[in-house]
Amino acid sequence: QVQLVESGGGLVQPGGSLRLSCVGSGFTFGIYAMSWYRQAPGKERELVASITPSGSSANYADSVKGRFTISRDNAKKTVYLQMSSLKPEDTAVYYCKRNSGVWGQGTQVTVSS
Repeated sequence: QVQLVESGGGLVQPGGSLRLSCVGSGFTFGIYAMSWYRQAPGKERELVASITPSGSSANYADSVKGRFTISRDNAKKTVYLQMSSLKPEDTAVYYCKRNSGVWGQGTQVTVSS
């Protein structure tokens, strides 16, 4: 079964940090680019970050650049999103996505004091 499972979400205060993980299974993880998206209530899903199959290059939305870092460990079939200096506007459900269109279920991140 091809699937992506996110974890690591939760409640954090503004300025805090979280690390999200997404574990893939049922496919050859290391040949796919991976991305993180997020969707807040009432808003459209937006691309947050993406990373090449080898992890050699990454792209970020302007809103998270300098605060978030995407990385991957292909031996563990996992892609990470390290989030620092979190803001209330980062509150959303975060999803990982395989390049060809496979989505995870999502994990909730809430930034609130």
